[in-house]
Amino acid sequence: MDNPTFQAYRLHAGAADAPPQGRFETLRADELSEGDTLIKVAYAGLNYKDALAQAGRGGIIRAYPRIGGIDLSGTVVHSADPALAPGQEVVVHGFGIGVDCDGGYAEYARVRHDWVLPLPAGINLRDAAVLGAAGYTAALSLHWMEHCGLTPEQGEVLVTGATGGVAGIAIDILSQRGYRVCAMTGKPDAEDYLRSLGAQEVIAPPDLSASIKPLMSARWAGVIDSVGGKLLAHALASLRPDGVAAAFGNAGGAELPSSVIPFILRGVKLLGINANSPMPLRRQVWNKLAAGYRPAHLDLISRVIEPSDLPQALAAMLERGSIGRSVARFS
Repeated sequence: MDNPTFQAYRLHAGAADAPPQGRFETLRADELSEGDTLIKVAYAGLNYKDALAQAGRGGIIRAYPRIGGIDLSGTVVHSADPALAPGQEVVVHGFGIGVDCDGGYAEYARVRHDWVLPLPAGINLRDAAVLGAAGYTAALSLHWMEHCGLTPEQGEVLVTGATGGVAGIAIDILSQRGYRVCAMTGKPDAEDYLRSLGAQEVIAPPDLSASIKPLMSARWAGVIDSVGGKLLAHALASLRPDGVAAAFGNAGGAELPSSVIPFILRGVKLLGINANSPMPLRRQVWNKLAAGYRPAHLDLISRVIEPSDLPQALAAMLERGSIGRSVARFS
């Protein structure tokens, strides 16, 4: 089946300033974006970026029509790369899929062979999709934090936006590695869920209406932040000497109203996490996800939905109506 016919959820440009219109369509493989590797999609994750794209926010998708879905897991149908054998289980995330080229919300995806990562032993297709871009981001954050010297003995790690997909996986990984984790969330009814992932403490976000002091009481040895803005500035001011923060989100704003004081008086480190890593680093981090960074509670973090539920599930993400990770099952 070099040119199979299949179903895809594809976004089309809206009229004037209207958001894009999504609909399910029957396509052939040769109608997909260019690529030398065809993958039969098993699962595709739902990410905040996908939700923004469906709503037409942030200028994420610039050319339509486009199949969304910035990560996927599946099996190789055929590839120009002889190292990717038919039937091999793989994961793909980043590299512009679902944004600049067609992504995972379809029964088949066509991509470049050098974007494809064979699954490490011990990770199945469902778990690979639950991890996806979110799990990779969480693991990459800890990878660089530990590279900068973070260890469980140094003290508590704060995880902000704790009910999100990246944050939930981060809490799980940190707990498995012996860290004391404090989860920060504005959803008080999520406390039992967060404790089940390994958080020892659950706190509400601080009042950010006033200006943030350059230095505050030093509490955190590390911070994994998915919010940005004032909350990240507050966390930086609360890091202990030689503490380290990993930042990858801007749901709380793109501005950072901080100062150099935490950096020069406490020697703290702020790491920017860009999950669109080169392939050698991806392999290294995914191998960690299959071993020492392996989460223990992916079933608690995740739910599987049908492709027909995609529009509603993506819309709920923008209304803060989702917890953990959702993946759509395509085969």
